[in-house]
Amino acid sequence: MNDFFLRFIDYLSRFDNTALFAASIIPYSIFLFYLYKIKSINKFIKIGFSLTVLFVFITIVISIFSLNYFDRTLVEVDVLHGSAEFFLTLSDFVILLGFIKMLNKLEVNKS
Repeated sequence: MNDFFLRFIDYLSRFDNTALFAASIIPYSIFLFYLYKIKSINKFIKIGFSLTVLFVFITIVISIFSLNYFDRTLVEVDVLHGSAEFFLTLSDFVILLGFIKMLNKLEVNKS
């Protein structure tokens, strides 16, 4: 079993995942479309999940900058990598804030 898993991982590592990464925007866009239709979800959650798209865009831009300016990938330049990851942290924080507000609203309505 372990040998099969390692061979499978090795097989998957031979493929370029760029197309899969680019295509992932389609299901995420569908998710955002239906998320915005749900009235019971507050705006912080919706904005937080939308900020994840901003994180992806910022990461792509900073990655291109890193390759052109430093001739290194984004993960090799700590300052730029940390700057890009800041936007993921920001979106996660806004989502968390939205869920906290939603839970507090549920607790107030039940009491």
